[in-house]
Amino acid sequence: MKNPIAGGAGSAARVEVALPRSGTAQPPRLERILENERLLAAALLAPTVVLLGAFIAYPFVMGVWFSLSSISVGNPGEFVGLRNFQKLLSLRLAWPPVVWNDAIFKVAFLNTCFYTFFATIFKLALGMWLALLLNRHFRGKRLVRASMLLPFIVPTVLSTFAWRWMFDPTFSVLNWLLYQTGAITSKVPFLSNGDYAMWSAIVVNTWRGMPFFAITLLAGLQTINPDLHEAASLDGANGFKRFWNVTWPLLKPVTVVVVVFSIIQTFSDFQLIYVLTGGGPANSTHLLATYAYQIGVATGLLGEGAAISLFMLPVLFVVVWVQLRYLRRLEGA
Repeated sequence: MKNPIAGGAGSAARVEVALPRSGTAQPPRLERILENERLLAAALLAPTVVLLGAFIAYPFVMGVWFSLSSISVGNPGEFVGLRNFQKLLSLRLAWPPVVWNDAIFKVAFLNTCFYTFFATIFKLALGMWLALLLNRHFRGKRLVRASMLLPFIVPTVLSTFAWRWMFDPTFSVLNWLLYQTGAITSKVPFLSNGDYAMWSAIVVNTWRGMPFFAITLLAGLQTINPDLHEAASLDGANGFKRFWNVTWPLLKPVTVVVVVFSIIQTFSDFQLIYVLTGGGPANSTHLLATYAYQIGVATGLLGEGAAISLFMLPVLFVVVWVQLRYLRRLEGA
């Protein structure tokens, strides 16, 4: 639209100026899409959803289908319902309520519970002790904190091979040290005896998982106000009482979360046992994960192996549910 503007005095010509039309210009299409919060959120979440679906959801669904079928290597199988689970155990109303139809599965389940319980207890106790030490001020504290992560950083297979060499019945450096100090007179069968082998696996798992506990608990200790400890010490509380009445109550929420993660990882542990003992000797160190691998992959019975691995799901669900309820109760207190 053109609007005439009068010139100056005299016979100056009139100047016409083109003014823009009324109305707002439409933003570009890409800009409108980016300004839409729902479309932007969907675009940002799409890669994560694809990865989770491809590497978690799809394998889980296929595992459920395998456990309900008679599939094996070279055989597509057919739907058999709960037959694979019935081969493992049966539930009934009489006593005992659980009948173990597979003796090795019973041993693997009890071993998994034993292994998880003691490994978690040791990691919690040693991790708490280490976190309390690292929370103090001393020379070289940063170097010690960094080196403490070494067991957690080293690949599990590599570190387990080193421990396997140390437990070797012939070339064991531990046997040599114990013999030189006079603690033993004959070699200890660390991996050739079932009782020693299980405790050896627990030691290795504790060594590997303790840094995770220590670092996480140390982060929790950093959030506690030092004035609370000073007030408790002025009231005459010693070190243990300050820990039990001040540190431990404030550290409980962090501890519960760490224990939940540790139980999930330890209960489903595979690499450490597979490399260290392979489930032996005589199935004495078999866990649910290693036994599922032996049945599903080594023997080719994919359906039965999937049923064994899925048996871990309800057990972990119950344990995690109980601990999360306890955590919610702590937060509400």
